Amino acid sequence: MSAPSRSFVGLRHGATDWNREGRFQGRTDNPLNEDGLRQAFEAADMLRGAGIDRIVASPLLRAARTAEIIAAAISVPLELDDGIIEFDFGSFEGLPVRDLMIRHGVKSATGLVSILPDDGENWDAMTRRSLACVSAWLDRHPGDSLLFVCHDAVMQGMANALCGSYFKNSHGKPFRYLEDGGQWRIEQVVI
Repeated sequence: MSAPSRSFVGLRHGATDWNREGRFQGRTDNPLNEDGLRQAFEAADMLRGAGIDRIVASPLLRAARTAEIIAAAISVPLELDDGIIEFDFGSFEGLPVRDLMIRHGVKSATGLVSILPDDGENWDAMTRRSLACVSAWLDRHPGDSLLFVCHDAVMQGMANALCGSYFKNSHGKPFRYLEDGGQWRIEQVVI
């Protein structure tokens, strides 16, 4: 998998009711709930001084609305791209994550990835498409600092591919994917 040419910022959309219920959400196009809207406005406040020049978002309602709120607050252009749409969980869609983890005896993100159903998207293919999307936008706008508003699986797939591990991701919290001499790390944006 080819890595992006430079650092970028990723942000998981604000929460939905299915997030609150702990369900696999994938491509189900649920809107933000009241917590999610609050998280989007808090993210906008946090990103005011972060130097973001452009936002690219998943077209799913929860990500697009989060991105719209941030773009309006910091006055930057916003574009949607299917390349960072959420993972398709297939027959797991809508099911409780915790129940499936218990049923399959897995306790980690790595374990969770190992039990994904065959009727959904391939995890490595999702990671490749997400990294290709990010790379294309970074290459197209070499002077801009870009924010990608997307989804947990997308952000986790990229983190694992670039850094070799998953990370604790929260709704509406921006993270920098930092490249330094060919080495990648992820850190939360704190302004």
